[in-house]
Parts: sequence; structure tokens; C-alpha cells
Amino acid sequence: MLKFKEVKNFLLNFGPQHPAAHGVLRLILETDGEVIKKADSHIGLLHRGTEKLLENKIYTQGLPYFDRLDYVSMMAQELTFSMSIEKVLGITIPKRALHLRVVFLELTRILNHLLALTTHALDVGAMTPFLWAFEEREKLMEFYERVSGARLHANFIRPGGLAWDCNSSLLYDIFNWLNNFETHIFELENVLIHNRIFKQRLVNIGVMSAFKAFNWGYTGVMLRSTGIKWDLRKTGFLNDLYKDFLVKIPIGLRGDCYDRFLMRIQEMYESCFIIRNALELLPEGNVMSTNSKIIVPPRRNMRMDMEALIHHFKLCSEGYDIFKGQSYFALEAPKGEFGVFLATSNSNKPYRCYIRAPGFFHLQSLDEMSYSHMLADLVTIIGTQDIVFGEVDR
Repeated sequence: MLKFKEVKNFLLNFGPQHPAAHGVLRLILETDGEVIKKADSHIGLLHRGTEKLLENKIYTQGLPYFDRLDYVSMMAQELTFSMSIEKVLGITIPKRALHLRVVFLELTRILNHLLALTTHALDVGAMTPFLWAFEEREKLMEFYERVSGARLHANFIRPGGLAWDCNSSLLYDIFNWLNNFETHIFELENVLIHNRIFKQRLVNIGVMSAFKAFNWGYTGVMLRSTGIKWDLRKTGFLNDLYKDFLVKIPIGLRGDCYDRFLMRIQEMYESCFIIRNALELLPEGNVMSTNSKIIVPPRRNMRMDMEALIHHFKLCSEGYDIFKGQSYFALEAPKGEFGVFLATSNSNKPYRCYIRAPGFFHLQSLDEMSYSHMLADLVTIIGTQDIVFGEVDR
């Protein structure tokens, strides 16, 4: 009688030190040879208790924490928290500040997509686009530094407007950079989309249907790649911010890794168009609200007026009280819908603050997306999910 040896699936640890994990992701993979049967995500290795920390910080002290969540899309996080506070207080923002917010939000989108696209390309074997993209990212970092003094953690967008105005030379340089950058996007696109090996690594990999994507809570590029035309810049909280601009929403057909790659390329073209439009229509005026409840007085007033000096001291040391209420504000961040829920309680600190990170919802479907794919395909799937663990673990 023949005896058959029982073959068991192999358990493999992927990460948290793996360079293709895009952070401190630990996956326990169950594989049948090189075919993935189960991918169990273990997160929390970068957990810092941000939401609880915010309950013990005044609103202005809480703002820099948002730079450190998705540390590739810094100003997008700041803007969400600021607009959530503005929504509770019912503050009107000057037109110039709104336009400049759009400019830097779209620059942040380009900053994010350049990193996401080219590190993903590097993971599947294409090194040249990575080197090209980081040359352009360096220029964007310089724009960040010129406007805020910091290359990463800008702390530039504040409740009520902006920390200060942008000088004309910076805006002129951004406008000139756009003209050259669109050529670089074309070069990047041309190198990758016609590469047979690159297409074989992406086409029909990590396919997700529109129905499943909706049920998993997908947003942003991940959702639009399945054919659902949903973008908060036109269909949600940001109607007032983007009402002066024409925003075209690219959508995918198959919901695979290749669609997600093409859509991020197209979004960079659209961001260039929006930035150029915002700079051309940029009005004159203030960049900060005149609401003295939350806005510090001008420095020139503090030299002459004791009340202005006291007001400045009180706002900077104790902050401002916000009446009891609730607000939720969500932004079309580069990775998807980034949301902040605030519960206020007649004090200078949030009673509760909850953060909706798009990467968390995308990561939870990794098991389904990678099922029956090869081990090498997992790297491609993680790359197109565009995960940053600062926001996932919080």
C-alpha cells in the first residue's frame, strides 16, 4: 500500500524590517510553495497614542502632531485638523488663504505620488524613475522650506488661515517649476508604461471589484481604480475650497495595480493644472481670519498696546475655548479620505479626537487582494496601496 506524505503550507514572516513593507508592517504569510494562501497583517509597531495625546494639548499644540501621521503628505493632515476646528467655530477664511491652501495641498499630492510611484517601481526592479523623481521632490521640499522654514513638518496651515503670506518670488518659482515638471511626468510615464516587464508585474495583479472596494471602505485612488467616481474635491466637504477650479476625476477600469499606477500619473497632471489655475486667480488680501478669538494680534500692535500683548500671551499659553459641539471634516488627501472627528466641551482642549486614516482601510483588505498570487506579487500590491504607518498605527 502506497503512503502519501502530507504536505503542509509554509509560514513565512514578511517584515517588519523588509524594505518593500513601506514601514513597520509585519505579515505572517501562509504559502503553498510560492502561492499566498493567507496574509495576516500585524500592525501597531509605530503606535504613539496620538488621539489620546491630543486630548491633553491645546488646539494649537495639537496641530504639529498631524504633520507626523502621514509624513509624506504633511500639509494635507494639517489642513484637515484646521478645517475641523474652523467648522466647529464657523469661521470664514479669506479668499487668498483658500487659494494658497489649494496650491500647497496639490503640491503635497505631487510630493506623495512621486514617492509612491517610484518606490513601487524600485520594488519591482525599475531604479531610474526613483532617481528622477527624487530630484523633483527635492525642489518641492525647497518650496516647503521657503514657505515654512521646515522641509517636512511645515506647521504652516493654521486654524483661521495660514501662518503667514507667501512672497511673490516663491509663487513665481512654483509657476515656473510647473512648466518643466509636466515634461518630467511624461518622461516618467513613458519609461514605465511601455516596459513589458513592468506591465507583466502589474496588470491583473491585486484586482478588487467596485462592490468589494466600497464594502472594505476604500477611498481615493484605491476606490476610483475600480470605476467609482468619488473624489471629495468635487463631491464632499471640499466644495467651497475647490469651487473656483475645474477638477477632472480619472477613474480606472479593472481595479488592478496597473490602473492604480496610471491614475496616480494622471492625478499629477491634474494637480499641475489646478495649481496653475489657483496661482493665476490668486486674489490680494489677508491670509488670516479677523476673528480675534483664535487669531493672535499683529506683532506691530504688541509693541504699542498692552492689551494686544496680553491677548497674545493668553492665546499662546492657554489657547482658546471652544463651546460644546462636534464636527467631522474629511479631506481628499493623496492616499484617500483623511478625516478628523472633534468633540469639544467648553475648554481649550478637545474632549475627543478621532482620526480616519485611509491606509488603515486599504491594509485590512491585503489578505483578499493577495490571495492566490505569487509571493513576488505581494510587493507590487503593497506598493500600489501606498501605505504609511504613521497614520495607520497613529
